[in-house]
Amino acid sequence: MTRDGISYRDAGVDIDAGNALVERIKPAAATTTRPGVMDAIGGFGALFDPKAAGYDDPVLVAATDGVGTKLRIAIDTGHLDGIGQDLVAMCVNDLVCQGAEPLFFLDYFATGKLSVEEGARVIEGIARGCKAAGCALIGGETAEMPGMYHDGDFDLAGFAVGAMQRGTALPRDVCDGDVLLGLASDGVHSNGYSLVRKVAERAGLGWSDPAPFAEGTLGRALLTPTRLYVRPALAAIRAGGVHALAHITGGGITENLPRVLPGDLGAEIDLGAWRLPGVFRWLSQAGGTDEAEMLKTFNSGIGLILSVAADRAEAIAALLSEAGETVHRMGHVRAGAGVRYSGRLA
Repeated sequence: MTRDGISYRDAGVDIDAGNALVERIKPAAATTTRPGVMDAIGGFGALFDPKAAGYDDPVLVAATDGVGTKLRIAIDTGHLDGIGQDLVAMCVNDLVCQGAEPLFFLDYFATGKLSVEEGARVIEGIARGCKAAGCALIGGETAEMPGMYHDGDFDLAGFAVGAMQRGTALPRDVCDGDVLLGLASDGVHSNGYSLVRKVAERAGLGWSDPAPFAEGTLGRALLTPTRLYVRPALAAIRAGGVHALAHITGGGITENLPRVLPGDLGAEIDLGAWRLPGVFRWLSQAGGTDEAEMLKTFNSGIGLILSVAADRAEAIAALLSEAGETVHRMGHVRAGAGVRYSGRLA
């Protein structure tokens, strides 16, 4: 306490720690700079010039998201380095489904007591995700709020803005007979973790126990970062023939694919077109979770679906494979609403 009363630090807020965090993350943010960025982190707002990014008649697209209760596992295990990529991916993978190129990103990091080291690990992970997606980390907010969060807890939110030339928005021209190409996921990504945590509890497993489906601990395996699909997806869009993209997040294939299809069209999906990754087989078996619930809760091994013109499907699949994606020809668009499944997940 000061001679005249209580200081802000006495109340639990350390402004110096916040300033130290900003200085620590500036080099990481600088690595994400791209055409269009007009100033560095530190101002009251961040400036971006779409014309300098190559757009003469841009339409801006915005997305915001978090990482759900996957964050609980990251905090409990101390494995914080990948959660930033999760945050970026959840936003920018949505943007590209509109046909937009991600341009810049802002983060919100809220905690009860700021640890500069932990905060830096998270935000440096955000910067790595931004760099991989081709967007700039141009600002954010670090909020230290004692009394709002338990010791050691924090929360994250992300905000991404992208652009596309006017008239190029997706979805468009989706038609009966379009081929559905599924891109493999890197595990559970960032949805369904309330059920994941319940399954682990039911199985009597802690995060430090060996993973039943992979090498290493269960916590580490479940924290595999969400895959970034931006660069391959944009390349496919620019090659021509892509009519729609669906990011398979909360709601799984069952809920997300119909979002990009016209009301009179649905999808025929062959569940035998890909093999269910081990983490999902474990979740299904250990949780007694049936196939319909798996397909409505998790990505079940498919993180992004493209609806493409039938005469372009082979070329687009080859392009995506060359970009490092695992591509599954999983079905087609058909007349009649909804997703109809054939075969079994295995």
